Amino acid sequence: MAQIKSHEFSAFIRREGTPYRIVLVYGPDRGLVSERAAQVAVKTGVDLKDDFAVLRLETSDLSSDPGRLADEFGAISLFGGDRLVWLRNAGNERGLIMALTAIVDSDTGSSHLLIEAGDLKKGSGLRKIIENSRASLAIPCYSDDARGVQALIDEELGNAGLAVQNDARQRLSQLLGGDRLASRNELRKLALYCHGTGTVTDDDVVEAMGDVAALSVDDAVDAVFSGNAAGLEAALERILASKTSVFLVLRGCIVVFEQLDAMRSLVENHKRQPAQALAEKGRGIHFKRKPIIERALRHWRLEAINGEMRRLNEAVLETRRRPHLEAAIARQALLRTCLLSR
Repeated sequence: MAQIKSHEFSAFIRREGTPYRIVLVYGPDRGLVSERAAQVAVKTGVDLKDDFAVLRLETSDLSSDPGRLADEFGAISLFGGDRLVWLRNAGNERGLIMALTAIVDSDTGSSHLLIEAGDLKKGSGLRKIIENSRASLAIPCYSDDARGVQALIDEELGNAGLAVQNDARQRLSQLLGGDRLASRNELRKLALYCHGTGTVTDDDVVEAMGDVAALSVDDAVDAVFSGNAAGLEAALERILASKTSVFLVLRGCIVVFEQLDAMRSLVENHKRQPAQALAEKGRGIHFKRKPIIERALRHWRLEAINGEMRRLNEAVLETRRRPHLEAAIARQALLRTCLLSR
């Protein structure tokens, strides 16, 4: 079974060459999938600028002719050398599964097959074929956790010669992490804005990432936990008007609920006062948000917190399944939490 864990990718990509001719890169973080697939493509050694050596396909291209994948994978480069077939937007389509079954353990010659896919459940057809083949590798891509976000901040801003103040780092941690590519682009924009200053401040983050990217997301999360339905609606309107993903608000609320869960556990199970629990477990919370969190801590019970976290996570999953309804799904879920807070 050939697969690596998400955090093992950095070590894998530093190795010279790859023994795997077929690589599946999958996960809910589409930006990270795209970024890692591009790194794997470079690792194959194929000249990515050579249109005769690289064939880019969409899964829809195979719907009427599944056998095309085997034909292209078995073809020889026109001018010799390795060849790369790069397949995007894959899933558990029957035609793709049949085509992969035929080629996954075949003698691939000098061809490489790189597959980009969305979130795949364990045991799903596509993952099962790749993970059970010795000649293939599966690479999962999940949204950055707190440590991954911090590493990304240090990487991008460090490369630009910029130090980050603590309050700016806290705000960035709240804003980033939903999509690796979007996060990286926001950090590069911030680095350009702060070029020559040597330091990134909280004001820089707000100004460089814009009203919607910084203030509106924070405003929406604060409105949810304050029970301010009108404020939530106004913040969502600004976010949607700027084409910013409302996923950031859902994620922000889930993060707050995770913090409330840890703090409320101290209140209910260890008899701490809310202010004591906030002091112990709320060190990473931005100081402007602490009054809102303390109020929520006094009124939300553990059972309700856990139930609401599950429901918001289900809403996130539903936005992935039906991206054309993302705004409506997120708005309904957030409004419910807001009314419960009130």
